[in-house]
Amino acid sequence: MFDILIRHGLIIDGTGNPGFFGTIGIQNDVITVFRGDTSQITTKHTLDASAKVVCPGFIDVHAHSALVILDQPDHKPKVHQGITTELIGVDGNSYAPFASQKELAKFIEINSGLDGDPTLNDKWDSVSQYLSVYDKKVSVNIAYLVGNSPLRIGSVGWDNRPTSKQELLKMKSLFRESMEDGAFGMSTGLDYPPGSYADTDELVVLATEVARFGGIYHTHVRNLLGDRHLDPFKEAIDIGRHSGAPVHITHLAHGKASAGRAEPIIEMIESARNQGLDVTFDDFPYPYGGTRALVVLPTWTHEGGPENLKAILGSRQGREQLRREIQPQGQGWSDMRLTYFKKAHNKRFEGKSMAEVAESQGKHQVDALCDLLLDEDLRVSYIADVVDDTTLRNIITHPLYMVGTDAILLGEFPSPTAYGAYPFILSQIVREEKRLHLAEAIRKMTSYPAQRLGLEDRGILRTGMKADIVIFDPETVNAHSTRDHPKQYSTGIQHVIVNGIPVIDQGHHTGALPGRALHRGAIFRV
Repeated sequence: MFDILIRHGLIIDGTGNPGFFGTIGIQNDVITVFRGDTSQITTKHTLDASAKVVCPGFIDVHAHSALVILDQPDHKPKVHQGITTELIGVDGNSYAPFASQKELAKFIEINSGLDGDPTLNDKWDSVSQYLSVYDKKVSVNIAYLVGNSPLRIGSVGWDNRPTSKQELLKMKSLFRESMEDGAFGMSTGLDYPPGSYADTDELVVLATEVARFGGIYHTHVRNLLGDRHLDPFKEAIDIGRHSGAPVHITHLAHGKASAGRAEPIIEMIESARNQGLDVTFDDFPYPYGGTRALVVLPTWTHEGGPENLKAILGSRQGREQLRREIQPQGQGWSDMRLTYFKKAHNKRFEGKSMAEVAESQGKHQVDALCDLLLDEDLRVSYIADVVDDTTLRNIITHPLYMVGTDAILLGEFPSPTAYGAYPFILSQIVREEKRLHLAEAIRKMTSYPAQRLGLEDRGILRTGMKADIVIFDPETVNAHSTRDHPKQYSTGIQHVIVNGIPVIDQGHHTGALPGRALHRGAIFRV
């Protein structure tokens, strides 16, 4: 007897092939796919998927959910999109391994504008202990990348300098232990200190370990490198070329707001692929990106960690130097829309631009920003325009593209991608604009990222695979999140099943927390 039978739906299995009508049985957390008569099969519960699409659960390859989901385990903004697995530890910013709870607390503080800073009841130091914090305690599956920032903190500390031979050996050892504990590879965020202090040679050494263990090198490129256009991506490709590691470039168009600037980058990636290099990319489907407000500060301010940073923000000499050096990204201070304030007297600034906040206080923008960061313990986030719509659509429809939300689930004005990324593609790109066939769009959300990560039992609806399933109406699925009104759940996704357990039923969260901490089996090449 099956726990659930899903009948009468159009099964789009995630491979990119056209759909077929059939039945899916779920027993425990495994599926069986039937194409013929199933009238004699018994079940405890039947879902009628007439006029609906049945497909694998969606996989987000760039999720800033690591701490937020521990505070809000139902994870409604993402689950309502059909997401059943998230890749965390992105941008070089992850929370294990940390041998010192004091250093972990510092890193949470410095990164609070990306992942939040909830009160944590659990303690950990290794990746294995860290992953256990999620297992069967959250709504979605969690796959983990070890960021190069904790590797650096655990060996070099917070200093901006090259590693010594012994420090590099320790970083390699920490990384190997992390892979043995279940990590899927290593991430870098080369605009985020202290991970950004790593030079190319250091990253090649670490990426060589990634290759040995069968992982991926997942990188937010060094956007301020060289010509600040092609050179950052050339470095990423060179790291893959010299290390042998598969390279995944995340949020490809980040910081490339002007039309046409992404096309030469894509051509470089295609050329690398033609030379035999394994390179892929993701991006978020809205023109707005978000990050921690600290990203606008020069690299030198982060040396020594958060205490030193706060001392600089509060000093007259530091302010003077920052006013000379800070150049806000995108379209400037007026496009830097702030969010995530915990102090009551600062909540009036939610959704306001940095220019508006400074003007209302009669301050220079840098002084206003420094004061807010100090008052809010560094946690402020912001969103801004980062890519034009035409370029974005060319990226989404490219064969090498897969979906990553890069969603920061903080404050009252997060990017719309936090609530609407996958339904936006299904409704706008597929149904309305017809730029992608539905089966291909689903492949980009399911089997393609599963293959990239090495998830052998997820991403495809095939007998014996894990029961991560989405049922949606292709005619009504829609994203309602906008820049001015971002916190609106998507609709049309009626059922979401994670490891055989319904998490969304008839459009409503069931309260179930069946998510698993996924582990990649290490592949040794001595």
